[in-house]
Amino acid sequence: MSRVYNFSAGPACLPLKVLERAASEMTNYNDNGMSVMEMSHRSPVYEAIIAEAEQTLRKIMNIPENYKVLFLQGGATLQFAGIPMNLLNGSGKADYVISGQFSNNAYEEAKKYGDIKILASSKDENFSYIPQFKASDIRQDADYVHICQNNTIYGTVFKEIPDTGNIPLVSDVSSYILSEPIDVSKFGLLYAGAQKNIGPSGVTVVIVRDDLIGKARPSTPKVMDYKVQAENDSMINTPACYSIYIAMLVFKWIMEDIGGLETMQKINVNKAQILYDFIDNSKLYKSTVKKEFRSIMNVPFITGSEDLDNKFVKEAAKNGIVTIKGHRAVGGMRASIYNAMPVEGIKALVEFMKKFENENV
Repeated sequence: MSRVYNFSAGPACLPLKVLERAASEMTNYNDNGMSVMEMSHRSPVYEAIIAEAEQTLRKIMNIPENYKVLFLQGGATLQFAGIPMNLLNGSGKADYVISGQFSNNAYEEAKKYGDIKILASSKDENFSYIPQFKASDIRQDADYVHICQNNTIYGTVFKEIPDTGNIPLVSDVSSYILSEPIDVSKFGLLYAGAQKNIGPSGVTVVIVRDDLIGKARPSTPKVMDYKVQAENDSMINTPACYSIYIAMLVFKWIMEDIGGLETMQKINVNKAQILYDFIDNSKLYKSTVKKEFRSIMNVPFITGSEDLDNKFVKEAAKNGIVTIKGHRAVGGMRASIYNAMPVEGIKALVEFMKKFENENV
């Protein structure tokens, strides 16, 4: 069977070149006689891998020196608790923007650790837009403000980085990281599960400013303490070795093959525009997101008929277009078009959509 176009929201498709290199090194990495899966994380060979992963990520994201880069485990979900454990250490207050399911999950988890306030929410319209707020709306003694930059399920994105004044801004960038340049200096902390734009599941990237670490509450487990992890190069226990190795290959692909995040952004904007243009001019399909908040990573759309949506998903799979069923919160379809999705995949999807429309309208 030939490779399909995988529009999964995560775990998502990976660059073919990365997969082919990993396959060639599966049993013998760099002439060391073993797989990365087998080697000790304390070996010089693996220490070089994780060091290169960090160095390459720092280069492509232009991460300032006063930020630590951590490769942790537990997914972004574990950071819903890890962030308040590490940062909710002043007033014990934090303000959360609720723009989708994951930011709401983060809010619910944080409530266990302090005084957590909803700063703004778009729940009133099923998260079809990004809620707005002003710096003056933030509690001035808050320890941090939390947002989810790109909402995987609902297909919305913050087009502008919110102004939080002197309050550290924390952002879940799981389905946004590496899709375009990010000004890291405007954030106190960024975190991302790997399984969308970085690599396979199992590793979570945390980028945190130096002055925000070292103040974790005493009850924080060592494995979740940013200072302890930073002092031990993310290896107080065995890290997600193979996932970090694949992440390193993806970082190198972005730097060497794509040419950096500015070029990556141009590619992603073009891919999204092809799909949105077709949807906007279609007689059958409709976007579920207000135009000014549309994501270039996740594109949900519907036909208006549940039966037609189900038929679309089944027939698409027969045409090599898979994992495109929408999340139950939105329904319809969702095309997750992360970095590794080639433009050919978008064009194949649009051609199928045209055919399906002609046959069903």
